[in-house]
Amino acid sequence: MKPKTITGIAAIGALAAAVGTSWTQPASAAIRCEGNFQITEYGRINTPYCEDNYLAQVAREYGMSVSASAIRRNPGVKERACRLVGHDNRVRDTCAPYLPENNRRFYFR
Repeated sequence: MKPKTITGIAAIGALAAAVGTSWTQPASAAIRCEGNFQITEYGRINTPYCEDNYLAQVAREYGMSVSASAIRRNPGVKERACRLVGHDNRVRDTCAPYLPENNRRFYFR
């Protein structure tokens, strides 16, 4: 074999090894929340996922047995949680569509 061929084969082998090990590394795709906000490398972003997690946490503090996944899957569970804790300032924005005072109609004359 020529020296160039051996070098080329070695380079291809090194590249394959590097690609193979990068695929086996676990990705850290866990969503980190702080209150209603998702923590990213660019700062805090308001997301529905974190809002639902926080609503479930606040509802559990008030004694309701509820999980964040149940709130995400079922709008009725979210409505019940909001009717229980919607007055709390921590979740007021999340629960705004479910609170009675936000459903008033204003008539202009």
